[in-house]
Amino acid sequence: MLEITRQADYALRATLDVAQIPYGDRAPTATIASRQQIPLPFLAKIISQLVVRGVLEATRGASGGVSLARPANTITMLEVIEAIDGPITINRCTRDPAVCDRSGTCPFCEIFTEAQLALVERLSSITIADLVTRSKELESAAAVK
Repeated sequence: MLEITRQADYALRATLDVAQIPYGDRAPTATIASRQQIPLPFLAKIISQLVVRGVLEATRGASGGVSLARPANTITMLEVIEAIDGPITINRCTRDPAVCDRSGTCPFCEIFTEAQLALVERLSSITIADLVTRSKELESAAAVK
């Protein structure tokens, strides 16, 4: 099965949550956890990974919280996912062709490589700002129904 981890899913949700507040403002981690239904201890670990990777900033203290480290239009889905899960690979041969005994004759390698490149390209073309816009569109459409 090819899917991102729950941790990467939570990282995307938390980043999107923070991106929906005015840039530079901070959201308490507990508030993000509550809004996104993410266990607080799990979210704290995710946020620390996103801070290390330069996606989020965290400030401690009474007026502390989490904010974007840079504008939402400069942060991609791929960056958030890879901050948590590491590089996206469809098959081990796409990560390192040397691990495959059949790399020169395998009919799958080229297809896996093309699929991986397409997925990486798509995820790197979607910014957190794009997701904020899409989220608002979906909420508006749901409110109309």
